[in-house]
Amino acid sequence: MPISPTTAKTIALAGKYAAAGISNDLLGLASFLTDAGHRVVLEHETASNLAMTTYPSMNSQQIGRLADVAIVLGGDGTMLGLARQLAPYQVPLIGINQGRLGFMTDIHMDQMFPVLTDMLAGNYQSDQRCLLEGSVVRDGIEIASGLAFNDIVVARGAGAGMVELRVTVDGHFMYNQRSDGLIISTPTGSTAYALSAGGPLLHPGLAGIVFVPIAPHALSNRPIVVPDTSLVIVEISAARDASVNFDMQSFAHLLVGDQIHIQRSRHLIHFLHPKEWNYYHTLREKMHWNEYPTLNGQLS
Repeated sequence: MPISPTTAKTIALAGKYAAAGISNDLLGLASFLTDAGHRVVLEHETASNLAMTTYPSMNSQQIGRLADVAIVLGGDGTMLGLARQLAPYQVPLIGINQGRLGFMTDIHMDQMFPVLTDMLAGNYQSDQRCLLEGSVVRDGIEIASGLAFNDIVVARGAGAGMVELRVTVDGHFMYNQRSDGLIISTPTGSTAYALSAGGPLLHPGLAGIVFVPIAPHALSNRPIVVPDTSLVIVEISAARDASVNFDMQSFAHLLVGDQIHIQRSRHLIHFLHPKEWNYYHTLREKMHWNEYPTLNGQLS
């Protein structure tokens, strides 16, 4: 059902509260939405950190139950945190970037009001993204778990030697690996840490899980993509100090013999984009594919 002034009655706002000028930007957006006939609420941490009391605040559970759409001002990191919290509630998300164009926050600040006016009138594209869920199992008991929108990373500790990992997919042994760690990424996360470690770019519409070794001892350990229906188990075979993190937000320290069980989450993240949004345009902007080296004003 289209989001419109008659359906999007409650709109939640969240912002990167450490960003300069964010209070004025949020208040300006809230006033714009209120004048358009919407009820505006602020995400609790945003309101608390900015000491904003003009509008009611809600935690993620309340937003999930009551909000028709959530708008995030900030960058991809801000969107990442809220998206993970709201995934179980299927609240659509709109991202407004305060700085450079983001992969997930794709509306420029200077275009915010006309673009939102168009989107809230029902002129938008919808986009669903998958998440990963992982659990740490020690001696048959789950000791930690987490959701990841970008990636789950198993890595050696600072100053420690390599970790040795045993990886199975759907019960089939895939490989042993000695490395600084292993990135297990969603297609969305393929443009994050996985990319910097030499992984492939995956279109977010693809159904896959990406494995990217971090500085592997054997050069034959290359990135690989497996179906997103897979159950992945990463076991710590040897390590002096190792950990696992979920989107760099939650951590667990690992011991030899610990297993990390990873699979696609049943939850999806729902993004709304401007009608003219195009994933390849975003790639060109972020990856600078539209720039060419020049020599004295001529193409080199």
